[in-house]
Amino acid sequence: MRYDGSSPTPESGSSVSPDRPWYARRSTLVVAAAAVAPACLAGWLLTQVLTSGGAEERPAGASAASGPDAKPGAAPATGSPSASVSASASASASASASPSPAASAPAPAKGPLTGRTVVIDPGHNTGNFKHGTEINKQVNIGTNRKECDTTGTTTNSGYMEAEFTLDVSLRVKAVLEAQGVKVVLTHQADRPWGPCIDERARIGNEAAADAVVSVHADGVSAGSRGFHVILPATVKAGGADTAKIVGPSRELGERIAGNFARTTGSAPANYLGSGTGLVVRDDLGGLNLSTRPKVFIECGNMRDAKDAAQLTSPEWRQKAAQGIANGIVGFLGG
Repeated sequence: MRYDGSSPTPESGSSVSPDRPWYARRSTLVVAAAAVAPACLAGWLLTQVLTSGGAEERPAGASAASGPDAKPGAAPATGSPSASVSASASASASASASPSPAASAPAPAKGPLTGRTVVIDPGHNTGNFKHGTEINKQVNIGTNRKECDTTGTTTNSGYMEAEFTLDVSLRVKAVLEAQGVKVVLTHQADRPWGPCIDERARIGNEAAADAVVSVHADGVSAGSRGFHVILPATVKAGGADTAKIVGPSRELGERIAGNFARTTGSAPANYLGSGTGLVVRDDLGGLNLSTRPKVFIECGNMRDAKDAAQLTSPEWRQKAAQGIANGIVGFLGG
């Protein structure tokens, strides 16, 4: 048989010499082969003896089973030094081929705003509807006491404000992280309800955030259209003192309002804010209890059919997120 496994066939027209029978010639070949074989075997044995103690010099990954008789994938004999070295080399090669957890973890994005922290607060929670007792619990907002949270509103077709706010917040997070910003979300619908409004404020404070934005959508009568940004009033009562954040919060709100209008094409609300898109309030615990620059944005009116068509559009929500993020970036000096 040939090495390629095919059987030799006589060439077309070949003949046998008449002066010497074919079996005589084959016998001569057999005798010659028999004479050479012991010498080859002796040479191979000598080579193995000389190299048996030098397995460490074998190239990494080389198999102990080698030569033309070795089958692909054949395991070396167990218990021999060369076998253990081969196994060790193979394990080492496999380990180096598989990245370690540290090596495979994506490196944090670096950008012009690396080192800055922003807290994004997705308004409400889709689970609030099922936890009326918990969200109706009163919490202190400085000026008075108020419900822990509310259910939020919905479009006429049932699309929940809490779904909208989380979707937009995640989009804002992605845009900011590409700039190197560390983004903290107050929740990701990873809890059955809440958090309460006082806890939302506390998350921003404890993160020492450079800016905090709470994302919402309004639920007023049809025909009321547009967005507005809510700014903190000057409040000093109980645990609330907004004196230090009123100025920077206004700057943050103005930048978000301008960028939001440009990016989405939406107009400022036609039902409050005198067409400026800015409203000041002193009754929101999320603002009263904040010690960091903070605003709310109501991105549109879910109860108006035209606004609802935008709010339910993924493409429009991406524009909304980009507008909010652009405003934050401008405020941070990026």
